[in-house]
Amino acid sequence: MQDVLKLIQERHSARAPFDPQRPVEEQDLRQILEAARWSPTAHNMQNFEILVVDDTKLLETLGKIESHISEEFIQENYQQLSFSEEELRQKKVGIIGTMFPPTWTDPAKVDEAVREISSLNRTIRGSPMLLIVIYDPKKRAPASEGDVLGIMSLGCVMENMWLMAQSLGIGFMIMSVFSADSIENEVKRVLNIPKNAKIAYACRLGYPVSAPAKYLRVRRDVEDLTHYNRFGNKA
Repeated sequence: MQDVLKLIQERHSARAPFDPQRPVEEQDLRQILEAARWSPTAHNMQNFEILVVDDTKLLETLGKIESHISEEFIQENYQQLSFSEEELRQKKVGIIGTMFPPTWTDPAKVDEAVREISSLNRTIRGSPMLLIVIYDPKKRAPASEGDVLGIMSLGCVMENMWLMAQSLGIGFMIMSVFSADSIENEVKRVLNIPKNAKIAYACRLGYPVSAPAKYLRVRRDVEDLTHYNRFGNKA
């Protein structure tokens, strides 16, 4: 049991560039997909498909798709930032601002940030393999307004794959940018994804070419988030 908790605690986003010449082995990919297959889903809907992309030319084509950051993201992201490790330790939630470009962490530079145009290469960063998780928004769990339960199920798929990759020593990072409307439409065109499908997220897999940058990771204490018998009772 302690090994499972240790794996959960050590799971992290592999933000460093990956080695494009070191592929993910077939047997390792199979284990990651098997972990996804056994994810809990509402009503056992199994409401997802996984598109594996490891063709070099397709990865290059995806990498050329233009990407830009939205003002909404910049503004809301800023609210979650801390600007020193001490501030982050005190808050116990959010992330440290040094993880982002300077234009993303200064409200006065929002206009400059949203004008920046990059490509998905900035996100893919040499990954030899992408997993794109797809779902049909017309299918939802019974009596689930907005398909909240279906979306939760997609999160379970994410966690299962991530933990399996972590156990295999494979770098793993979620790329939510793939679900942005303009990018999603272009990715769907390139990969022949049906029009009625939606991209939930994509994952980059691979082996970092360098040691990852060290960032302070924080969580609330168990005592901070646990209530007993009645809300507010911390005894």
